[in-house]
Amino acid sequence: MTTLHITVGDREPLREDALQFVRTAGTDSIDDQDGKAILQFGTYDDLVDNLTPLRLELIQAIAEHAPESMREAARLVDRDVSDVHSDLKQLETLGILEFEEGGPGGAMQPVVPFDRIEMHIDYPLVTDVDGDETPISA
Repeated sequence: MTTLHITVGDREPLREDALQFVRTAGTDSIDDQDGKAILQFGTYDDLVDNLTPLRLELIQAIAEHAPESMREAARLVDRDVSDVHSDLKQLETLGILEFEEGGPGGAMQPVVPFDRIEMHIDYPLVTDVDGDETPISA
């Protein structure tokens, strides 16, 4: 099963992971964890702006039904083709889906290369008195 891990929160750990990946890439000692598919959003608002309920519904419809074209994907979710096209391009930019050639008449086929999406949202509600952003309850 292929899982896309979506995280929301501090981008610094992701930056450090990327730097470590670059440092170890030449040594052939890359851990399996580095191969995980991770999509990082800096804020909850970024997540909500990019993964709207309509886009999540579209992702699920494509994963379940494997439409052969953007037009067929639009029919699956009963939406206008131009709106779906815009959403598909945004999801491609995010790396959530990709396009393959070979649909009917040379149509680009949207493909979701994941079976599952897991989300982790770091959303501290209260900061401690030292200014640390760790929730007090932690």
